[in-house]
Amino acid sequence: MELGNGLGDRAIQDVIRTYPGIGEILKRFDIGCVSCAVGVCLLKDVVSIHGLTKDDEAAIQREITTYLTTQGE
Repeated sequence: MELGNGLGDRAIQDVIRTYPGIGEILKRFDIGCVSCAVGVCLLKDVVSIHGLTKDDEAAIQREITTYLTTQGE
């Protein structure tokens, strides 16, 4: 998953703490990163770790990009 601002290279729990809406996006795709106790996976690796389809990966990327745009990023 390609995301701007180096966001993809940050640990998922750090990303969710900074941008809680991304956690909500991931939850809609049945990715339980919000409640994960480890939380060290990189955002860019979340899709491959959870074995989502390319269509789901593209949808997640679009939704995250839209969310970040609304946040002024």
